[in-house]
Amino acid sequence: MGFLAPWFLGGLVALGVPVFVHLLRKHVTTPRPVSSLMFFERGIQSSTRHKRLRYLLLFALRSALLLLVVVAFASPFARRPATDTSGHLLLLVLDNSFSMRAGTRFSGAKQQAIALLSKKSGSQKAQVIALGGQMEVLTQPITDEAQLRAALDGIQPGDGHANFGELGRSIRAMAETAQRPVDLHLFSDMQRTATPANFADMVLPPNVTLVLHDVAKGAVPPNWTVESVSAPAELADPKDPKRSRVQAVVAGFGTPEAEKTISLVVNGKPIATHKVKVPANGRATVEFAPIDVGYGFNRCEVRIEGGDAFPADDASIFVIRRSDPERVLFVHAANDTRSALYFGAALGAAAQASFVLQSVTAEQTTDLDPSRFSFVVLSDTVTLPSIFERTLAQDVSKGESVLVALGTHAGPHARIPLWGSDVKEVHNYARTGEPATVGSVDFTHPALEQEQPGRDNGGWADTKVFYAASVDPGQSRVAARLSDGTPLLLDKQMGEGHVLLLTSGLENLTNDLPLHPVFVVLIDKAAGYLSGRERLSGSQLVDSFVQLRSAVEPMGATANVEVIDPDGRRPLSLDEARTVQTFQLRRAGFYQIRYANGRDAVIGVNPDRRESDLQPIAQDVQQLWSGNSGGTTPEHAAAVDDVKYHPIRLWWYVMLLALVVALGETALASRYMGTQREEA
Repeated sequence: MGFLAPWFLGGLVALGVPVFVHLLRKHVTTPRPVSSLMFFERGIQSSTRHKRLRYLLLFALRSALLLLVVVAFASPFARRPATDTSGHLLLLVLDNSFSMRAGTRFSGAKQQAIALLSKKSGSQKAQVIALGGQMEVLTQPITDEAQLRAALDGIQPGDGHANFGELGRSIRAMAETAQRPVDLHLFSDMQRTATPANFADMVLPPNVTLVLHDVAKGAVPPNWTVESVSAPAELADPKDPKRSRVQAVVAGFGTPEAEKTISLVVNGKPIATHKVKVPANGRATVEFAPIDVGYGFNRCEVRIEGGDAFPADDASIFVIRRSDPERVLFVHAANDTRSALYFGAALGAAAQASFVLQSVTAEQTTDLDPSRFSFVVLSDTVTLPSIFERTLAQDVSKGESVLVALGTHAGPHARIPLWGSDVKEVHNYARTGEPATVGSVDFTHPALEQEQPGRDNGGWADTKVFYAASVDPGQSRVAARLSDGTPLLLDKQMGEGHVLLLTSGLENLTNDLPLHPVFVVLIDKAAGYLSGRERLSGSQLVDSFVQLRSAVEPMGATANVEVIDPDGRRPLSLDEARTVQTFQLRRAGFYQIRYANGRDAVIGVNPDRRESDLQPIAQDVQQLWSGNSGGTTPEHAAAVDDVKYHPIRLWWYVMLLALVVALGETALASRYMGTQREEA
C-alpha cells in the first residue's frame, strides 16, 4: 500500500472543519410562564454540556467524507503479487543507440533483459524490439523462449540516435491491434537528448504498462567529443589559404576546464597536432591549415588524444577529394558580355571549390563535348546548334546538369533549350517603374540552402528584378518566386541529371542580383549542386540517406549502383543494385559508392553528436512518462522487486465510497434538520 501523490495528504487538516461546525451552535432556551420570581435564587449555569458534540453519526459521516476525498487525491495504490501474467504481452525493448557503447551500459542492459525473459511464464507471449536510429521489431509475439533469447543475443550496439518519441508512436500503433494488456520494459540509459520536443509523442496508451530499467545510474562521467568539422569536400590546391583548412569544434559535456591534444589524421597518418583549452562544459575551436593531401579520395579524421569515459566519440571522420580545378562551360549570346563577367567573378569568389570557366558564344559550341565539363551554363541563349543541344540532352539524361538563365532574348513563346516547353509571357517590370522583388525562397533547396536566412530573407529581400519570363512549372520544383507569384528559379530532373532554370538573367540589366552578396552564395551553392561534388566526398550523419539514382525513369538502359559499407561488405543485392533509388547509411565509417551515372564517391559517416551528451532524463520526467502510460514510476513499479508485483490503483474505489458516504450524510442531515424544526 502506498500513495503516488502523498503531498495531497496535507489536506487532512480539513478534518477540523466538521468539529468546528458541530460545536458552533447557539444554546436555545424555551421561555416558561412563572407567576413570581421572588422565591428564585440567582445562579450561574454551566455551559459545558452545550459545547459537547451532538449528532455523532452525522459528524462521523462528514469527517469520513473529507478523509476519503483527501485520500483519493493522494492516488493510493496496492501491490498485488503477479501470479498470473499469461494474458499480458511482454515487450522487451533494448536500446542499442550509440550512447549505449559508453562503459558497460549495453552489456548490462542485455543481461537485465535476458534475466527478465527467464522469469517469463511458459504460456506468456513476448516480443523483442531494438531501439536505435529506428525501431526494429525482431520477433513476433511468441512463447518460444529460445527464439526470444536468440533475438536478444543478436542485438549489437549501433551508431544511431535513439528517439523516445518514435518509440511512443510505434507502440501506440501496435497497441491498437493488440487485444490484451501490454507490459513494456525499456532497457536504456534514458538519455536526455532522446526525448522529443513534444512530450505528448512519448505518452503510451492506457493498456500499456511502462517499466523503465535505467542502466546508467550513478554520476554522469565527463565526456569530450569532436562535435563538428568544417572541411572542403574538394580541394584543387593544397596551398590555397582560403580553401586548404580544416576547422573542428571540440565540446565538453559535464567536463571541467582542460587542455586537450587534437590531431589531424589523413589516410591513417597524423599530419598535424594542436593543443586547445576547452572551458568547463564549453566548446573550443581548433584549425589546421594548410592541408597536405594527395590526389584522389583522402580519408581524414580529427581526433582527441588521450581518451575519456566514452572513447567511441573522440573522433570525427570526413573525406577530402583532391582533383584539378573542374571546367565549367559558359554559353552566352554574341552580344552578351556582362553575364560571363559577373558569373566568373562570383565563381572565383566561391569558398567551397575551384572551377575554371570557359566562356563561348552559342555559335562556337558546335565542336564542343559537354561531357568534358563539370556542368554547363546557358545564359540568354534560346537557340543552340542542333548537334550540341542533342548531345547535351543525352548527357543530362546520364547525369550532367545545366543552368539555364533567360535574358532579354527570351520573348513571348520563345523556346527554352532542354526544358521541354516555351515561355508563356514576359514581365517587363522596368516599364511600369515598379521592379519586382523576391517574395519566397525555398532554403531547403541545395542551390539556395541557408541554415538561418534571417529577416532579410537570406539576402534576397533587397533584390530587384526588372525583367523575367513566365514559365509553366509543370512537374518541376519551384525554388524561388517573385512577389507577384512568378517563378524565379525552377529545378527539373531529367533522367539522372538536373536542369536549373533562372527566369531572369545573370547580368545587371534584367535584375540587380549580381550587385548583392547573395549572388556569390547562389553561384557557390548552385555550382556545388550542379557539379555534384558534395555527393562525392565530405561527411554525413548516421541514418541519413544518399540518392543513388534519380526518382524518375532514366533514359536508356538501367545502370547498376554499388555500395561498399565500412566493413567491406556489399549490402545491396543484385536486384536492389538495378532498382534502388536511395540508401540509408546505418553505420559509422567510410562508405564507397558508385552512382547510377557512373561517378565514384567516398563518404565519411559519423554518429549524431547528440549521443555524446550522456546526461539522463530527470527523475521527475521519468516518473511522469511512466505514470502517463498507465504504469507507474520505477520506485513503485514491479521492476523494483524483480517484477514480482503489479500495482493496483485504488483512487476510483475510494471515490465510489466517498459518493456513498456523501449520500448517507445528505439523508441524515435532512432528518436532523427536520427534527430541529419540530422542536422549535
